[in-house]
Amino acid sequence: MKDTRYIFVTGGVVSSLGKGIISASLARLLKARGLKVTIQKLDPYINVDPGTLNPYEHGECFVTDDGAETDLDLGHYERFLNVPTSQANNVTTGRIYQSVIDKERRGDYLGETVQIIPHITDEIKYRIRLLAAHGKYDVIITEIGGTVGDIESLPYIEAVRQMRWELGNKAAVIHLTLVPYLSASGELKSKPTQHSVKTLLELGVQPDVIVCRAEKQLTEGIKSKIALFCNVKEEAVIESIDVSTIYEVPIRMRDEKLDEVVLKKIGLPTDKPTDLVGWEDFLNRLKNPKGKTKIGLIGKYVELKDSYKSILESLIHAGAKNQVKVEIELIHSEYLTEENIEEKLKGLCGVLVAPGFGERGFEGKIAAVKYARVNNIPFLGICLGMQAAVIEFARNVLHLEGANSREVDRRTPHPVIDIMESQKKVSGKGGTMRLGAYPCEIKKGSKVDKVYTEKLIHERHRHRYEFNNKYIEMYAMHGMHAVGINPNEDLVEIVELDGHPWFVGVQFHPEYKSTVEEPHPLFTAFIAAAMEESKKKN
Repeated sequence: MKDTRYIFVTGGVVSSLGKGIISASLARLLKARGLKVTIQKLDPYINVDPGTLNPYEHGECFVTDDGAETDLDLGHYERFLNVPTSQANNVTTGRIYQSVIDKERRGDYLGETVQIIPHITDEIKYRIRLLAAHGKYDVIITEIGGTVGDIESLPYIEAVRQMRWELGNKAAVIHLTLVPYLSASGELKSKPTQHSVKTLLELGVQPDVIVCRAEKQLTEGIKSKIALFCNVKEEAVIESIDVSTIYEVPIRMRDEKLDEVVLKKIGLPTDKPTDLVGWEDFLNRLKNPKGKTKIGLIGKYVELKDSYKSILESLIHAGAKNQVKVEIELIHSEYLTEENIEEKLKGLCGVLVAPGFGERGFEGKIAAVKYARVNNIPFLGICLGMQAAVIEFARNVLHLEGANSREVDRRTPHPVIDIMESQKKVSGKGGTMRLGAYPCEIKKGSKVDKVYTEKLIHERHRHRYEFNNKYIEMYAMHGMHAVGINPNEDLVEIVELDGHPWFVGVQFHPEYKSTVEEPHPLFTAFIAAAMEESKKKN
């Protein structure tokens, strides 16, 4: 087994400071030094996983190759590290308690009274160490969700305290906090950070590094004061000033020597240089586009951008790959109709119909599909977006009156989208969909055949409904072809349209696999097509 080091990232003062981005940035810096790194998220809510959480409540549900429904921060981990995550990378309080209760019911504790300490904390420590079981990683970064002082987070902080004691200099704690700027007095205030660290100290954990989120640059006086009151060296007070894109954060953290400070704390050498040439090239292309294009993202959760986090980031990756600035217009599908569609979508060079569930806003998505199809606007439909494309084609080209998905209308005379056979007897909600990576064979000579470099691809899924193969020949006769098929279950994974510049619908979620180093080819091709449309409009 490798002599694995552990880094814990906690947060204070307020939530949403960016623990996930700091964790991912540090991981990227350590990887750039040749270390094998992974990141896990410990979430304090009692849900077993985010799969049943409303997007308004929690944002996007990210899906891993092995079918885990996880926190959206795992998307950041993969996008920054270019390394797949798994079930073990996201643990919730619900899963911890469920495991402990199952053990108690089996009699594993031999009649002991089951308590927070040691049983819950032991389970947390087991989950933290699980990633190191196969000796695969040099460093495991563990992000603790929530804010220090929250009741829900207390068992996790206690587990960190115990592991610090057990591991000695093989573990370090980074505390992310806020240094607010008060415009009335024109100064930064360190007191919230001091109180946050004091709370952490009361729980028995001394942070080794303090990362300070701030709008303005920290003065040496502020850094000195934080170091003095929080028992850390000045070099371990790291400034994390607001930046224009999250992809600048690794560069800022490198300049602040976060990786160097952390490596010293955990007893690893600092002599290897940090190779971020590829990352800096990506940033250069992102910040210096040679053109621009406008994409409409059609969905029903557009009030909260985190609901489509992976899609938005995938468009950024694809824009940088094409050296194009992608302007994204978020359009609420619930308010789209046949009457206003022209006004709402005019000027777009590409239409992306987003995934989702249920009836609300579905007819608006179908109207957006029709607009893109009829006006030859590049189109990409993802999951429910693909299903909307199939239904729109059935109604307006095949003239199948009342065609629909059984999810929306159980009595539809033409269920061109039907529930999967394997889902018909499923009654529970959590973790019961078709989840994770499945194979797909690409039809030779199709548009997507030119996009993918392989004939057999593997993409991630999250759905219960699927294209009804009874209609497949009818669609082909009229120009919509199934060009991606799951070879094991004969399920339609990709459809595309003849005689259209770019019209592709996919049942899977390509956004889950797009990273800075490897932008997803479907998004790259979609943006390239949108750029051609921009040239026509200009």
